[in-house]
Amino acid sequence: MNNNNNNSGVTSMEVEQKIDDALYSRQLYVLSHEAMQKISATSVLIVGLSGLGVEIAKDVVLAGVKSVTLYDNDPVKISDLSSQFYLEESQIGMRRSVACVSKLVELNNYVAVNNYTDDLTEEFLNNFNVVVLANQPLQLQLQLNEVCHRNNIKFIAAETRGVFGSLFNDFGQDFHIVDTNGENPATYMISAVSQETSGVITIVEEHKLQLQDGDYVTFKEINGMNQLNDLPPQKIKVISPYTFSIGDTSAFGVYTNGGYVTEVKQPKIVSFKPLAEVLDKAEGLFTTDDFKFDHPYQLLVGFQAIHAFNDKNKHFPRPHNKADADEVLALAAPLAKKYDVELKEKLIRQLAYGFQGDIVGLCAIIGGIAAQEVLKASSGKFHPICQMLYFDAIEALPSDDLPESEFQPIGSRYDGQIATLGITLHKKIESLNYFLVGSGAIGCEMLKNFAMMGVGCGENGMVHVTDMDTIEKSNLNRQFLFRSSDINKLKSECAARAVKAMNPSVHIKAYSTRVGPETENHYNEQFYTSLDGVCNALDNIDARMYMDSQCVFYSKPLLESGTLGTKANTQVVVPKLTESYSSSRDPPEKSIPMCTLHNFPNAIEHTIQWARDIFEGLYKNAAENVNSYLTIPTFVESLHKQTSNVRLETLTSIKSSLVGRPLNFDDCVHWARLKFEELYNNNIEQLLYNFPRDMLTTTGTPFWSGPKRAPTPLKFDASNSLHVDFVVSAANLRAFNYGIKGTNNAEQITKMALDTIVPEFTPKKVKISTNENEQQQQQQQQTQQMDGDDDQTDKILSEIPQPNELAGYKINAISFEKDDDTNFHIDFITAASNLRATNYNITLADRHKTKGIAGKIIPALVTTTALVSGLVSLELLKVIQQKPIDAYKNTFLNLAIPFFAFIEPIAPSTNKIREGWSWTLWDRFEVDGDITLAEFLAKFEKDHRLEVNMISCQVTLLYAMFLDKKTKDERLKTKMSTLYETLSKKPLPEKKYLVFEVCCEDMDTSEDVDVPYVRYRFRE
Repeated sequence: MNNNNNNSGVTSMEVEQKIDDALYSRQLYVLSHEAMQKISATSVLIVGLSGLGVEIAKDVVLAGVKSVTLYDNDPVKISDLSSQFYLEESQIGMRRSVACVSKLVELNNYVAVNNYTDDLTEEFLNNFNVVVLANQPLQLQLQLNEVCHRNNIKFIAAETRGVFGSLFNDFGQDFHIVDTNGENPATYMISAVSQETSGVITIVEEHKLQLQDGDYVTFKEINGMNQLNDLPPQKIKVISPYTFSIGDTSAFGVYTNGGYVTEVKQPKIVSFKPLAEVLDKAEGLFTTDDFKFDHPYQLLVGFQAIHAFNDKNKHFPRPHNKADADEVLALAAPLAKKYDVELKEKLIRQLAYGFQGDIVGLCAIIGGIAAQEVLKASSGKFHPICQMLYFDAIEALPSDDLPESEFQPIGSRYDGQIATLGITLHKKIESLNYFLVGSGAIGCEMLKNFAMMGVGCGENGMVHVTDMDTIEKSNLNRQFLFRSSDINKLKSECAARAVKAMNPSVHIKAYSTRVGPETENHYNEQFYTSLDGVCNALDNIDARMYMDSQCVFYSKPLLESGTLGTKANTQVVVPKLTESYSSSRDPPEKSIPMCTLHNFPNAIEHTIQWARDIFEGLYKNAAENVNSYLTIPTFVESLHKQTSNVRLETLTSIKSSLVGRPLNFDDCVHWARLKFEELYNNNIEQLLYNFPRDMLTTTGTPFWSGPKRAPTPLKFDASNSLHVDFVVSAANLRAFNYGIKGTNNAEQITKMALDTIVPEFTPKKVKISTNENEQQQQQQQQTQQMDGDDDQTDKILSEIPQPNELAGYKINAISFEKDDDTNFHIDFITAASNLRATNYNITLADRHKTKGIAGKIIPALVTTTALVSGLVSLELLKVIQQKPIDAYKNTFLNLAIPFFAFIEPIAPSTNKIREGWSWTLWDRFEVDGDITLAEFLAKFEKDHRLEVNMISCQVTLLYAMFLDKKTKDERLKTKMSTLYETLSKKPLPEKKYLVFEVCCEDMDTSEDVDVPYVRYRFRE
């Protein structure tokens, strides 16, 4: 394949292949099908298969390129195993590419993976769209880049040297970026448009304008000033958070109402320079850490000086060898002068000392970034790094005063790590006892890093990993420890087995028990106190919050991270030093108002959520209500505690499910056809009966304006595939509810649907809420009328079969499952949503987009996950060394833009008790031994000069000053543990502690003071 005339990846002729949506689903929500087609037609050559090279290879194979060719004729060395997770000690002496090719082949059946051992000629390089060099000599980088630049082959060179890394991109002249940031085009509702030479557009104040000067927009569905709807994309100038101007609108019609403005993304063209020119002029240096703004120039000098040292001495500087570092500094001096850079001697020495070092964390970071750049080069999706990136984690290095002997090789698989971190720190790593919570995407990467680092490999070391989930096909795209043969097996067990194969020395225990209050007998005090720390690899906030609370309670460090497509963050929580994960919270996700959802949708997200709710109501909730009615004797009685509306709605659904239960599939089709009529014709006719199209509000403005779109009823059309899709999916789901065999024969189902007798609709006198206030008032009125509909309740109950008449009968409740393409779930929601969107003239969504929104699918990329795991691994090194707070880094990044922000963690907030005495979330009162309440109170008075006014344990009040004398006297002589058992009416927990919240008064000032909780140890 030769792509000499192709500037943005691959030609259109090469993209006619089917993408496996089930495998790549999470990735597709980041990249799009169009980008994925280009990626799947891309051939990649990777030169260098040390830890960095194999990380890049792993990521691009999982991402689904067309082919990956491996080139590395160097023999495997024992030190390679510090980071190269696809090599074994038995392969020492083999060619690297030959040794690891079989493992990479297993990752993705759609990607051709092979190795190459002959010369890297220009003719051979022309077979590839992208060429990647990993940890190669600078002369080879320059040589191959010159060939690639001349032939318009995308070129990437990356290096990881100890805690330092670099990356260089050259995507040739006029590289086309089709989407610079990957964000969905912004859309806003319009509330006004002015008639003037610079027409001003005002948007509805639901969302602030996120556009910038120079962006382009188009208009649609504007009434009055219809000319705007036909204009090509218009360049804008932002005026305020809710207004912007365009060109001359003075000759256009008068705006009346309606309309949407949508961002139009503009492609961008970037020209890259060859490596020789970038090095010569020191141009295009990308800064990853704004607090180290001068480091890129230092490292530009340092890397070149060390490569010059290698060219001269035929080896890189020896670990922590002062003479070699001195020579590197001498070579760096003229380069620094050339670039007019004041040399930082200490930084260059650190680079030279660890240049032969190899740690898996750096490989994961630079490898993840490099692999993402391969995908950008292939597809033109997202903005590439322009052009040279340097990264360092010098904060993770041990202190400067260690002797050279500390870093010398010992003939171990960890020699690369020892050369960087020293033998003493390595021994600490081996003895760690760590708990990894989750073995999904981040969990797999962390386990790989743990195994390469030697975490838990010492005599007393251990890695505990838990995950209750089983493996699905969509996991295989980024959870690289799993294979197709592992589908439906437990993630934790398969992951543990896989890393044990990577490093047989690792001690690992796999669990499938969820973490939470209900499992504290399993993950008990003994378990937590034995740990050195916790690493979260979770995908939900509740579990993160719980693990954070446990780490605070047991005073354990927590490594936290998360990804969302190309975006990611990491956080390190260190006892006594930083705030905890729960100290700050993201704002809650904005919910859709009920009146918008039920009657006034204006976006496809509204109709998809509506369809999802309809699915739950028809196929899950109704079935569960019937089953409860038939099996729970007190079910009807419990309904009287509900509002009249909920009670009647529940009984009505039970009645329709039992009285109208289908006997065959024909009945299911007729039901589905009538449901179509109800949802898309009758309900819309009723809405328009209540609010006619020409209705005006009390202020004289059209009711159907702004966010309210006037709907149009639908008439069933057997020739419309969307109408038929709804009936097919709705009927089959109904059939599943009742254990009836369905069919997906659309022609047969359409014929049945046309035979359905559909009654004429007659509008009713009903009240429909138009806003949230009306909705709440209506709900309050219904609550007040809760006991006023007994007659109607009794009437429906008289029409429903009694439970004893249907003994043993059960309806199959359907739980929504997004990843099964044969179960009609997504088919129903796609059809139901798009029909409602048709009602309201909303742009339809395809099945892929609908599935993502309805299934709340979190977009994910293996590149981001790998990068995050590397960052977390670096923070682990700092935690082990008990570094000061300014050494740690919390990270926020977006590989699409690209953007990196490294921020020092925030110290915990302090609470003052009295002068000279303050506390943070990490502090607590420790009370050991089971004592009486009187002794407890006396202890606080004597030890802390605090008078305790109130004591509670969870929801149980154990003591309060306002208790009557008799009660108080009885409790004062009672032991605290007995007091808890008696008053809470619960047995003492199996753990050794109770947690008391106390309210206190300072005995010296008689003022109330805020104090930490009490950890009361009642059991030895």
